[in-house]
Amino acid sequence: MALRREMNSSPSEDVSILSSGVKIEGKITSEGNVRIDGKVVGDVIINGNLTLGESSEVKGQIKANNLVISGKVEGTVNAESKLVLEASSNVKGDIFTKVLVIEEGAKFDGKSSMSGSSQFKSAPKPDDKNVPENQK
Repeated sequence: MALRREMNSSPSEDVSILSSGVKIEGKITSEGNVRIDGKVVGDVIINGNLTLGESSEVKGQIKANNLVISGKVEGTVNAESKLVLEASSNVKGDIFTKVLVIEEGAKFDGKSSMSGSSQFKSAPKPDDKNVPENQK
């Protein structure tokens, strides 16, 4: 049965789906909403909502407006508004978002920032001028 789109629906309500069993190597970009249930090796840049299903695996940087993760992610995650780590999620990498929801059972190994900044600020490195000679 073919999907039917009503005359009043906007493109932002449509959802592009990458089904389980599908593997993509390379960058994925979309102006609309996306659901990934397959595997992606590369960056995922979505100007809409992104849902990563339980069978999803993403190795690369992820950026979306709102993001729900139920699968596995290895890489930096940037959700402009809200990030939800569901109980089955496994995230290895740093996350940036304004609102963070972590369900019981979710696995997260990395740093998180909720300041709206898209980068972590690392500690300043000491100057050679300020380091004693015996420590150089």
